[in-house]
Formats: sequence, structure tokens, C-alpha cells
Amino acid sequence: MILKDIFQTLDKSKRLHGVDCPVIGLTGGIATGKSTVSKLLQGNGLPVICADSLIKDIYSWDETKEFITKNFPKVISNNSIDFKKLREIAFASDKNREALEAYLYQHLPEAFNQQFSKFGIVETIIYDVPLLFEKKLESKFDLIICVHSPKKIQIERLLKRDGISVDLAESILQKQLPIDEKRDRSDFTLSNISDLDKLELEVEAIVALLFE
Repeated sequence: MILKDIFQTLDKSKRLHGVDCPVIGLTGGIATGKSTVSKLLQGNGLPVICADSLIKDIYSWDETKEFITKNFPKVISNNSIDFKKLREIAFASDKNREALEAYLYQHLPEAFNQQFSKFGIVETIIYDVPLLFEKKLESKFDLIICVHSPKKIQIERLLKRDGISVDLAESILQKQLPIDEKRDRSDFTLSNISDLDKLELEVEAIVALLFE
């Protein structure tokens, strides 16, 4: 699919990682449903790269395990990373979180380019990146779509999905920009507050609006 000319706002030199085609940023907050929207967009024939998936790839690298072992040895068990413990330690301290994020984001361009090259020639790429605004990346996208759910729903989903405490859920959300601010700074918003059928209709509508 080709992004309509009106939405192609950048040239290659200014785009994320200098890619040739328009890049749409897909963002939101934790537990707003970005992963679901990503799958729906893929189902509509659009190529999607997910930052969370890239992070998982980076975590599998030997270099990363060495970094984690050196900096967060308590989260290593049987030569594997206990991600629940890592999350607790990272969000308990700004220093820990910033060190971990700095390492991961340092390696994201390499992981992104590896994934992007697998698509071959594409007309548009969608990049699902939760911390798009937090990392001040907005100028590198032709267009930004926010997946929005109220904070109360985010917390309810986090408790159900991850089995964490309310305090930890609140702490995680405090480290991200408020979801309403992300919505207001985006070009388009997808509201994910009810059932999947409604979200599917919203995705189909925005695909029809944006693409030829």
C-alpha cells in the first residue's frame, strides 16, 4: 500500500534510520493495545516492525546477557533472564531504568535495520514504538498514530495480564508520558476501550483514509 502524498512529510535524510519509504509511528502506552493494532494492520497488508519484538531480539544476544549479568546479576537464573525480576528492579530505580534503556536503545537501530531488510522493497513501513515521544523521535516519522485507552483501563489490563501489584503498575505508567498527552501530540488516534470488533473497524477506517 502507498501512503497518500498528503501524509508523506519527510525526505529520506530526516526519516528514522534514513529509510527510503514513509514511516508511520504507532505509539500509545503500556496495555493500550498497540500489539493488537499492529496485528490488525499486518492483516490489512501493511509491513510492521515492533520495537518490543526488537527488544526481545536484543535480549537474546550474548552481549546483552553479559550486560545484564554484570549490571543486574540478581535477575539471572540458570543462565536465563528473569524478566519479572528485571522489570521490578528497573522500575524501582531511575538509575537502573535509565541504564537498561540506554543499552537497549543503543542497539535498536541495528535490530531495526536487520528486520527492515527482510521486507525487501516496501511502499510504507509502520514502526510500533511505545516510547516514541519519551525518546523525542516524533520528528523522524511522516505520521504518528496513537492507540489510546484511559489510564484506569491500562492499570486493569496490566494487573490481569502481568499479575503485578497496583503500585508497580502505577510506577510503570509514571515513567511514561500520560496517555492523553500522547494522544494530543499524535496525528490520528485509535480508541481501544471496548471490544475487538470496534477496534477492527477503526483500523480499517484509518487504513482507508491513509492509503491509496
